Amino acid sequence: MSVFNQSRSNIIRLIFLGLFLIIIVQLFNLQVIQGKYKQLAMDNAVFPKVKYPDRGIIYDRKNRPILNNTIMYDLVVVPNEARKTDTFGLCEILGIDTAEYRKRIIEARIKNGPYRPSIFEDLLEPLLQARLDENLWKFPGFALVERPVRVYPFNAAAHIMGYIGEADSGIIKRSGGYYHMGDYVGRNGLEAYYERVLMGQRGVEFLLKDNKNRLVGNYEKGRYDTPAVRGRNLNTYIDIELQQLAEKLISGKMGAVVALDPKTGGILAMASGPNFNPNSLTGPNKQKNYASMVLDVSAPLLNRAIKGQYPPGSTYKPIGALIALDEGVINQNSGIGCTGAYYGCNKVVRCTEHWQGHSANLRLSIAWSCNSFFSDVFRKTVDNPAYHSSRTGLVKWTEYMHAFGLGHRVGIDLPSEDGANVPDTTQYDKEYRRSWNSCTMVTLGIGQDKLTVTPLQMANSMAIIANKGYYYIPHFVKSIENETGQDTVMKKYRQKHEVLTHIPNDVFDIVQEGMQDVVENGTAKVARIPGISICAKTGTAENKTVLDGKVIQLKDNSMFVCFAPREDPKICVAVVVQNGGFGATWAAPIGSFLVEKYLTDSIRAERMPDVKRISEANIMPEYLNRLQYKTDSIRAWKWFNITKDSNYIKKYMPHGGKKTAVLPAPVAGVKHAEKDQMINKNLYAKRSTTDKRNP
Repeated sequence: MSVFNQSRSNIIRLIFLGLFLIIIVQLFNLQVIQGKYKQLAMDNAVFPKVKYPDRGIIYDRKNRPILNNTIMYDLVVVPNEARKTDTFGLCEILGIDTAEYRKRIIEARIKNGPYRPSIFEDLLEPLLQARLDENLWKFPGFALVERPVRVYPFNAAAHIMGYIGEADSGIIKRSGGYYHMGDYVGRNGLEAYYERVLMGQRGVEFLLKDNKNRLVGNYEKGRYDTPAVRGRNLNTYIDIELQQLAEKLISGKMGAVVALDPKTGGILAMASGPNFNPNSLTGPNKQKNYASMVLDVSAPLLNRAIKGQYPPGSTYKPIGALIALDEGVINQNSGIGCTGAYYGCNKVVRCTEHWQGHSANLRLSIAWSCNSFFSDVFRKTVDNPAYHSSRTGLVKWTEYMHAFGLGHRVGIDLPSEDGANVPDTTQYDKEYRRSWNSCTMVTLGIGQDKLTVTPLQMANSMAIIANKGYYYIPHFVKSIENETGQDTVMKKYRQKHEVLTHIPNDVFDIVQEGMQDVVENGTAKVARIPGISICAKTGTAENKTVLDGKVIQLKDNSMFVCFAPREDPKICVAVVVQNGGFGATWAAPIGSFLVEKYLTDSIRAERMPDVKRISEANIMPEYLNRLQYKTDSIRAWKWFNITKDSNYIKKYMPHGGKKTAVLPAPVAGVKHAEKDQMINKNLYAKRSTTDKRNP
């Protein structure tokens, strides 16, 4: 063979060898390094079924489950595997049209990708789940997945427990990818605050599919499965029977009730009115129920115990007395001659009591809630000669208020707590251009002006008085199941805060004596319980709102705070009933019933008619009907402006919607609504300083 032919033969061999090596390298790359086709094959043959863990159970103080778990099913879809499904058959079963079907498939692709399972319809009703189970073989790409959901055996504590909902993109992003689309997370209440404890750990079960997409068994005998780990349980201070009583009493009213143990800070009950059944936010109708409550202007979803901001009225007076006693500007024998009003400033502060001697000393002034006395006490506190200026005096007063847990968030183990407002020099400087004195804000002495508190803060301030200077941050959870050193969430709730223990015990005794007189022979005799010494204070606070661009005076808020028994306090209670009038009318009886129930485990038979009367009374504000109509009409017109769909605006148009020439009319209504919101926002800052109702 010639040299030329040998050279050409070697080149051909090298070409074939090179091609062979390229094929080997590419196969190695595809099968070992990339694994793309292996993954595609796995996706076609194996279905990764997510196993959601049972969330932790929450128990009350007597180890009764306040909420528990049950099983429902989600219908999930893998979009790329659903191309050959019986679309019309599935739509018929689910009661949707093909347009809705396509929309959901597109959403699943966008949210979770084409190869991962996404929820197509969640929390199926039992009959629907059974029907789908029988026909699932007709729908390739679809599967039923178990979902533990919450149930509430006592139908109570909705605002405390919160609810769970599907994780949105924001939650998933903040979790660093721990949560996936379709995962449920705590969205409010204890469910949200203790999410990391309650949630548990997802598991995965890999199941083989046959050529008809039917699940036929475990892949590799479950070798790669991971078990779901249930969440840990919470033990709380809640007394579910007390909680049910509180919710019963606040029914038909706007307001809130808080009861706590002053020695631990453990919250025994917390109710907000109007209330709702927590079971309405679980199961297949939860979205419909949630939407209905969101649109309700009475705001049943709002937890007024931690978000309602109210002038404390006369419930502030024991705090004002303690501050003045500690500052040395008054003593237990201090008094004032009051015949129905305080004339120390250029504006008159009215007082309910007119009889001679009701404000002869501190104890009587607390018992009969004398506005004149406490207006004078506030001025003496701010104008304390030791500080040489009202500015310094107000700064000192503000420091005391913060020590009582007012004007800032207390730190409860619930999300979204509000801090309310304790006014300081900055606020008065802004409004009065630095030209003010103690008369400017004299009604702070009777719990009015710019001062606002939450019911939780009111209860906590009573705990400080009951404990003579210390408190624990109010909280629900007593312990976590299998608690370890890494569970630091409970640490702050076990720390004792000795904020006012520098005040001598005998000073606290003076104020407590006056508070006991409130119940024994003062403004809250309706709250007396034989054999139990209750220290209390009623309050009647001014109440205004804005409607149709006008500030309207509403019936006063009924307020009440107490603790008992005085010798060894075991419970503190704060009650607010909006538009309830005098403190002794509604709030005081409610507080008294809770004290009796907790301390004696029952309520006397002779008081049960009053329990029935109060629980059945409906004193919701009358203006709500007008506000609901107005709010709904504004929403309807905004929807019309976006969609041009006139169906929703017909009932808000004259003559049943027959005339369309009035379409621009609601613009004024929208402007009125915006104006109402602005005025309402600043209403407490412009509160009248002539309080005629002090009890």
